Amino acid sequence: MMQTIAIAGILFARNVAGILMRPYETYRRIVTKGSVWELGYIGALVALYLATATIVKNPYFRPFFLTRQYVVLLSATGCTFCVVVGLYAIIGRIFKSSGTLRALVMGWGYSLVPTLTWFWITSLLYIILPPPRTTGVLGIAFSVVYLIFSAVVLFWKIILAYLTIRFALRFDFKKIVATFAVAIPILGIYSVAMYRLGIFKIPFI
Repeated sequence: MMQTIAIAGILFARNVAGILMRPYETYRRIVTKGSVWELGYIGALVALYLATATIVKNPYFRPFFLTRQYVVLLSATGCTFCVVVGLYAIIGRIFKSSGTLRALVMGWGYSLVPTLTWFWITSLLYIILPPPRTTGVLGIAFSVVYLIFSAVVLFWKIILAYLTIRFALRFDFKKIVATFAVAIPILGIYSVAMYRLGIFKIPFI
């Protein structure tokens, strides 16, 4: 068991580096040969982030309130992952995909790496430079750098989402575009619903 977990950790680290440097080749390997044990590391990082964010963004340490909020966020994040994977699986079936659910889970699991990166950096900046931020030169420069960083991470996320559909569902470009055309409005409605419920200001997708 411990050996399996250790090997999965090594593969996870290698794949994280790969999806940054060589996403196409790495994703092909992830969806075909990846181990579900690797997703445990992603899950642990998500759980750690949500715990950190819950504490950082609440000025008062109230254990019951923090625990309740953490459980809600963790449950909502897990639910969101299942919703996204389930949605793409349904669309894949409609468009006659020859892929597998396991490949889709692996692919979308690794697509959370850019999401985690953005949320971790945002939380770190919240500690270092808490709002409100100035409208002076430094404040504007910070905003520009932050927007550029966010755009780069978003582009990275889009690439990984594309590769997930490409390799996990084995779709060509036309079917990938059609898949996103169906999925994005549904996920948009889901995100608005989560926002209205006060669970996510920004959906953890």
